[in-house]
Amino acid sequence: MKEVSEREYVKRSQKDYSMSFKLQVVQEIEQGHCSIASSRKKYGIQGGHTVTQWLRKYGTFDWENQTPSVMTKTPEQRILELEAKVKLLEKQKTLLEHQASRADKKAIIFDMMIDLAEKEYHIDIRKNSLPEQSINTKQNTKKT
Repeated sequence: MKEVSEREYVKRSQKDYSMSFKLQVVQEIEQGHCSIASSRKKYGIQGGHTVTQWLRKYGTFDWENQTPSVMTKTPEQRILELEAKVKLLEKQKTLLEHQASRADKKAIIFDMMIDLAEKEYHIDIRKNSLPEQSINTKQNTKKT
């Protein structure tokens, strides 16, 4: 019989890994703790495609539609998610109100500047009436 030395390459299959081990690796990758390559290096997984297959089988990502699969959430998780969304929307609302207020103030200042320029230089900057139609346009409308 042959004795297997420590340095000799031993071919392993996916059946050599326990289900809990596979799920642990998939969970670590999906939570962003490590990448596929680093998890292979960390746990000594030899196959290049092995972890990807585990992600397809046991992960929450829907590989068919390229979207995360819908996980049912507890009411507490849903409430926390909605509270975070409300806080974000409130911040956006205050930012937009500030921007609208600033835009209104700018418009008022620009109007004041135009009024001053019209008084100071005695010229009309704002157009009060529609411009006259050109002669060519009047002739074209008469022909039809």
